[in-house]
Parts: sequence; C-alpha cells; structure tokens
Amino acid sequence: MVYKTVTARLVFFFLLSVLLSGQAATQDSTFRGEKIRFQTEVAKFLTDDSLQPPPKQSILFIGSSIFRQWTSLRQDMSPLPVFNRAFGGSRTNDILYYMDKIVIPYEPKLIFYYCGSNDAGGSVPAEKVVRNIKEFFERVESSLPETKIFFVSVNRSPARIAKWPGIDSINAMIGEFCRQSALRQYIDVNAALFDSNGTPRYELYLDDRLHFKKESYAEFTKIIKPILAKEWNAISAEKKE
Repeated sequence: MVYKTVTARLVFFFLLSVLLSGQAATQDSTFRGEKIRFQTEVAKFLTDDSLQPPPKQSILFIGSSIFRQWTSLRQDMSPLPVFNRAFGGSRTNDILYYMDKIVIPYEPKLIFYYCGSNDAGGSVPAEKVVRNIKEFFERVESSLPETKIFFVSVNRSPARIAKWPGIDSINAMIGEFCRQSALRQYIDVNAALFDSNGTPRYELYLDDRLHFKKESYAEFTKIIKPILAKEWNAISAEKKE
C-alpha cells in the first residue's frame, strides 16, 4: 500500500512537470489567447490513468464543474461503464487544449459533453463558444469516426439570468448542429430545472444558485440514463452480431 502511494505521487509530480514544461514552451502560457489552466487536475487524471486506466470503448463524461461535481455519476449510471474527466470551472477552450490527453486516448464509444456555461458567465460571445464546441465534435469525429457525442444543454441557472440570451443562442445553435449527424445528439436538461410556470426550481441549487444539489443530479439521471442505456445496448447488440 505504501509502495503504491509513493509510486502514485512520483507519477503525479512527473506528469505535472511535463504539463508545466509544455505550458512554459507556449508563448505567454496561453492557448488561443486564453491562459492555460487546470494543469494539476489534468496531471491527476493522467496519474490515475497510468496506474489504473479506464477501459477503452466505454462512456466518457467530459466538461466543467457541473459534471465534475456529479460525484454519484458511476452509481447513478450503473451498471453502464461510465467514467468522468470533467475538471475545474473549465471553459470550451480548456477542453480543446486538453482533449488530446483526456479524451481521444480513451477511444470512448460514447461521449457526454457539458461545457459552455463558464464561457457565457465570462461574457464570451455565443458564436465563439459554438465554434469551440463544434471543433471538439469535429476533432473527435476525425479521430474516432464511430464515436457518438451527446451535448448536454448549457444550464440556465438563476445566478446567470442576465446571460440567458447568450446561453439560449448556444443551445439553439448546437442543437441545430447536432441534428445534422446521426452521431451527434442534443440533450435538454433545462426542462427539469424549471417548474410548470417557468420559474427556476431554486430547491435544486446550492446557495450560489449556479451549482447543483444531489437532487438535481437525480433529475439529470432520469433524462440521461435512458438515452445512454439505449445507445449502449445498441452498441452491445452490434458486437454480438
């Protein structure tokens, strides 16, 4: 046990140094004009992968803190083979920067993507957010042409009510983009976050009115798991033929 702990720490610090040295080699430590962030979290993922890699051809959840804080994900989606690589308060640019390390190598059959709310909160134009999301899809489609990607709608949280027009634009444009391919699907979870009068269900949110209580993830599970199970069962059936 001690040996494993020491090994994990050594691997972690080695991978972190690699990430940091790679960052230092980039001009002004930026990627497309934005600061490179979350090196420590990604190094932790890579350490975990080196010691116990997730199974290839499984189901990846990737994105920002809305997915990162879904701590019951494996339990909620059981027995489906899901794993979570969401990190920090990431933006779409961060996902693009790290996807060659924590998306493509896993060769997932299904990807569930949630990101864009932090972009909107930071007043990044909807068009730029959509370009980044489309690029993620297109890079996956180029490297993993049989992988299906599910975009989970950007959350219309009470904390960001002033940003709802931009959020609605992102969701509408990506929804249309997803309809152009059978290997893309848009999943709307916002409907579960409002009551019949169109009022936000404040009881589902933490005090910041941005992040979620466990009851919210139960609502997400009701929406996402049937879709995921249907797709996974179809994949399993194809393997048996």
